[in-house]
Amino acid sequence: MTHRIEHDLLGDRSIPDAAYYGVHTLRAIENFPITGTAISIYPNLVNALASVKEAAALTNRELGLLDQVRTDAIVRACNRIREGVAHEHFVVDVIQGGAGTSTNMNANEVIANLALEHLGHKRGAYHELHPNEHVNLGQSTNDVYPTALKVATHMGVLQLVEAMGILRSSFEAKAEEFKGILKMGRTQLQDAVPMTLGQEFSTYAVMLGEDQDRLREAALLICEINLGATAIGTGINTHPRYAEFACQHLARITGLPLSTSHNLVEATQDVGSFVQLSGVLKRTAIKLSKTCNDLRLLSSGPRAGLGEINLPPMQAGSSIMPGKVNPVIPEVVNQIAFEVIGNDVTISFAAEAGQLQLNAFEPIIAHSLFKSVGHLRNGCLTLADKCVNGITANEQHLRSIVENSIGIVTALNPYIGYTNATAVAQEALLTGRSVYQLVLDKGLLSQAKLDEVLQPEKLTQPRA
Repeated sequence: MTHRIEHDLLGDRSIPDAAYYGVHTLRAIENFPITGTAISIYPNLVNALASVKEAAALTNRELGLLDQVRTDAIVRACNRIREGVAHEHFVVDVIQGGAGTSTNMNANEVIANLALEHLGHKRGAYHELHPNEHVNLGQSTNDVYPTALKVATHMGVLQLVEAMGILRSSFEAKAEEFKGILKMGRTQLQDAVPMTLGQEFSTYAVMLGEDQDRLREAALLICEINLGATAIGTGINTHPRYAEFACQHLARITGLPLSTSHNLVEATQDVGSFVQLSGVLKRTAIKLSKTCNDLRLLSSGPRAGLGEINLPPMQAGSSIMPGKVNPVIPEVVNQIAFEVIGNDVTISFAAEAGQLQLNAFEPIIAHSLFKSVGHLRNGCLTLADKCVNGITANEQHLRSIVENSIGIVTALNPYIGYTNATAVAQEALLTGRSVYQLVLDKGLLSQAKLDEVLQPEKLTQPRA
């Protein structure tokens, strides 16, 4: 393997010729052996960084600060990165000190060397096109990094919302399929009143729809960027119109409704939009986990539990108990939810720990957000495909539970009165006899009237 020598403020270092990254990235690799996971695991972030750098180059050209040849080379390099080229050279650890400086340097170096290659020069020939002098012209990590995080997070949120829509459609289809199946509702795990299985499944679809709306709202908050703020928000070393032009170019490149913050000093230190988004992700995770709890409970058994629905069998459930099948898909989604809740705690602490004009802990905020968004997306798709779409109902079992439940006396209140209904419920509980038969035996209602009152459509909606 051949090498080249690169120099930084700490001295000379040997870099493999095959590497598109340079000396700053090499030091970051050595300094942050934390997770063993490189930022390339998040392609949205890599593509967002390329988009920011392209917008900056076009802005600098428009302002007469960068020549056309270098601009074209940088733009081509950024386009190639968004096509998937050289992602494996974004190698700094996802958790790093320096408020994201290592990530920004990594992007500068990869883009510079791709551009140099396009111009016919060797990698590392920075006298022709420099990572900092040209790729990073008019920028600081402190405006590039948070802007890229917002662009990448917005991309991820849209992908999550799409996946939630797929899961919602699965629940809606099941709600329609099960709309005529009567069952007992439960409150505090005790018999309540009848409902349909379709009504139960419709709630899961509605909850997902609500959270899709909340995520879209939170995504709009992260469309306000601080590109052009440079170090602390004062815009030092930039043209007066740099922020305006850079935002316009970035909006066009990404297709997002981006806007420049009215106060760049505030925007550079504030991570409130990330906190807001994390809170909505936590809300989504909690409600999704509650749904999975219900699916596990409703399918419990098959003989010793509720056994009202059947989840698709996915794998053997035990190394010692033959024939056992576990609800592994809802279980994995539960675990994703636990992780998202923990990530929200991490983001909260990181946001609170910011000091003065910068929050140095945006890398852990980014890592936590990207995990939450990505894992929730995968969880929704997995739950839809491998679980919800294949759920079946044990219709006869559900019907027998309703017929034998004491809870149906509630429906008889308007016809036999609370006192009689209570007496019937107590006797049914003590003797094991059905409410239906006791009402007939006591002459409280005729069989025709009782059958009319206990019709599914009368039991599961308001009285006419």
